[in-house]
Amino acid sequence: MGTFKAIRIDKADKGTTAALTQFDEAELMDGDVTVAVEWSTLNYKDGLAVTGKAPVVRRFPMIAGIDFAGTVAQSSHPDWKTGDRVVCNGWGMGETHLGAYAEKARVKGDWLVRLPDGMSPREAMAIGTAGYTAMLSVLALEKHGLTPNSGPVVVTGAAGGVGSVATAVLSKLGYHVIASTGRMSEADYLKGLGAAEIIDRAELTGAVKPLAKERWAGGIDSVGSTTLANLLSMTKYGGAVAACGLAAGMDLPSSVAPFILRGVCLLGIDSVMCPLPQRKLAWSRLASDLDKKKLVDITQEINLDQVIGTGAQILAGQVRGRIVVKIV
Repeated sequence: MGTFKAIRIDKADKGTTAALTQFDEAELMDGDVTVAVEWSTLNYKDGLAVTGKAPVVRRFPMIAGIDFAGTVAQSSHPDWKTGDRVVCNGWGMGETHLGAYAEKARVKGDWLVRLPDGMSPREAMAIGTAGYTAMLSVLALEKHGLTPNSGPVVVTGAAGGVGSVATAVLSKLGYHVIASTGRMSEADYLKGLGAAEIIDRAELTGAVKPLAKERWAGGIDSVGSTTLANLLSMTKYGGAVAACGLAAGMDLPSSVAPFILRGVCLLGIDSVMCPLPQRKLAWSRLASDLDKKKLVDITQEINLDQVIGTGAQILAGQVRGRIVVKIV
């Protein structure tokens, strides 16, 4: 047993503290697979955890970070052996189970997904939970029956992590993507990802009508609150919106009108406890349906010692696209 670098979160008199420090391997939690972590990523939830802006962490001490890619170092699980390349997202990592911002992680083998062929660990974390959530949203819309022929699809928070990947994937699949953003200066960036139209988020933050003019056949929303309510009121008959985030809040000031008068469906997307078969499908589709060149365009790289500072930036809406974290 030894120590390794990790971002440790501890309980404080007021809130929490976070620091890059040495973590004792003896303090790792139970699990049948130990992974040498190579890459992680920075998501909105990670920003909440490392800054203490919301009570994301529910166990102390905690290692932050909700997803990683790396190599199996030790395993007693029948599906995994030393040297296997793996990805892990969610399952309470960084919340109730010691997480990914560390040189080592010990988890349950049933939580792991094999790194897709042709995808590097860095690319997997350039996708990360945000991109994986975006693909779960696309799969939900497809299951509902949406196709490119159904009509336009709107993506909110389009310059963020979920929105960037959703825009890139949907455009590659042939959808007419309407990208909503509060940063109109990112219009060229979003068009480069494949967005056909750019709209200011102000169009979706006004007073919510029970039913507004029909504008799109579906949507992927990572914002929540008034934005999601307006999205629903503007969705065409028989359409659907996949809801996967709450950047603007957990409330939903809507009415039943879109559901009972237009047959609109609200599709809830959970990435944390999502069953393994759906996870495998999402990662398989990401390997085939996300243009790697666009992935490069939306990604920036930081080191472990930059995570806490960048976490504050992501909460302030100052981060574009995806951030990969180099662990070693």
